[in-house]
Amino acid sequence: MNLVLINVSTVMMLICLISIMLVILSKKSVIDLQKSSPFECGFNTMSYSRLPFSIHFFLIAVLFLIFDIEIIIIIPMIMLMKSTKLLFWLFTSLIFVFILIIGLYHEWYNGMLNWTN
Repeated sequence: MNLVLINVSTVMMLICLISIMLVILSKKSVIDLQKSSPFECGFNTMSYSRLPFSIHFFLIAVLFLIFDIEIIIIIPMIMLMKSTKLLFWLFTSLIFVFILIIGLYHEWYNGMLNWTN
């Protein structure tokens, strides 16, 4: 019984000693405040966080998403060419491509594709 008590007290002392060492070593210094802050998207953390970004970047990202979804729709249309009637497949494919061309013309006509404006 006495040996168990000594072992338990030794383990408890080691746990307390390690806990105290961890608390002392893990203290963050006030000088390293900027190092501990998160770094986001390449913006300088010392400056104002709400910096404006170019609207052209946003428009190109939206165009990329639109044409990325277009590719996702066109690939199954090509795979369905053999399983459906050719005339029905041709009609739906032409309507889809026509709608995309009208959308691209609209963006071009409104100057959304120009980087200089």
